[in-house]
Amino acid sequence: MSQPTHCPKCQFEGIYPDGTLWICPICSHEWNPDVAAAPADEAQGAEDAGIRDANGALLANGDSVTVLKELKIKGAASSIKSGTKVKNIRLVDATDGHNIVCKIDGVGTIHLKSEFVRKA
Repeated sequence: MSQPTHCPKCQFEGIYPDGTLWICPICSHEWNPDVAAAPADEAQGAEDAGIRDANGALLANGDSVTVLKELKIKGAASSIKSGTKVKNIRLVDATDGHNIVCKIDGVGTIHLKSEFVRKA
C-alpha cells in the first residue's frame, strides 16, 4: 500500500510514522494504513459531524457558552472579554468557521467560532 499523505480523521498533512502505525499530531489519531477501516469507525465519524466547543463537548441550539479569550471585533472600538457568558446560541453551517450566532449585551448580534468558546 502507498504511504498516506494526510490524517483520515482531520485531514492534516503533517503526519508521521511510528513503527507500523501513522500518527497525527493534531488530533492524536493513530492508524495502520494496511488495515481497512472498521464499520464502527464510520459510525463514529457520523457522530462527530456536530459542532464542538474548544473542549470537545457537542453544542446544540439554545446552549449557553463562555468565551475563552478576549475577542477583538473588526471595525469596533470594543471587544468581547474572556469569561463572557453567552446564552441561547444558534448553530449555523458556515464555511468561514464562524458557526455560532448569538446576541451579546452591549455588542449586539455576532458570529463566533466554536473553537473560542466552551459549553457552560
